[in-house]
Amino acid sequence: MAAAAALAFGLQVWLATSPAWVAGSVLVYLGVAVPVYRFWSAARGGFGWPNRVTLARAVLVAVLAGVLALPEIVQRHGAVLAALAAAALVLDGLDGWIARLLDGATRFGARFDMEVDALLILVLSIAVVLADRAGPWVLAIGGMRYAFVAAGRAWPWLRRELPLSRWRKFVCAAQGFVLAAALLPWLPPLLAQAALALALAALTHSFARDTLWLWRRRVRIS
Repeated sequence: MAAAAALAFGLQVWLATSPAWVAGSVLVYLGVAVPVYRFWSAARGGFGWPNRVTLARAVLVAVLAGVLALPEIVQRHGAVLAALAAAALVLDGLDGWIARLLDGATRFGARFDMEVDALLILVLSIAVVLADRAGPWVLAIGGMRYAFVAAGRAWPWLRRELPLSRWRKFVCAAQGFVLAAALLPWLPPLLAQAALALALAALTHSFARDTLWLWRRRVRIS
């Protein structure tokens, strides 16, 4: 929490913005930290360096989310927000690498990483809309994974574990980079919107392919 507050405070002072950024960042971080602590305690394992890196990413995501209540800052400082997002995306590759290097991959760590990824994509989608870089249709990028999870509550066959897929990993990573790039003020809006549309199309294809795979297994089981 202290890290999120310190980073948000530093940015707030540097950019001469509202202190509400700090309060928002702390609230978002607490919203992430409480369930993380709960599920980590249930897992009864050491936290480990990979999860510490993921927690650092959560700090960056919390600071990004904290600014969403201040659209004028999003519109004026898109490059700063894009830099924060880029740092979070780079750390996304680092935590997985450390987990493989130290043979420290865990079920909790994989879920923690996935949830931080999903939250980052959602936050960036909202930021792109608030920055008036694209229309509300961009929210489909950030909301698709949450819609898939919600659908799984109604149809349990959607909760079945999926096989590893390089295409799925690539598409997921691409969403973050495209959304972050769209926040850059010097990127032509038409180019940003075209890239976002391609990213959304790739994401839709990925989810559709996974849903079809799950449906076929569901039919076989029944």
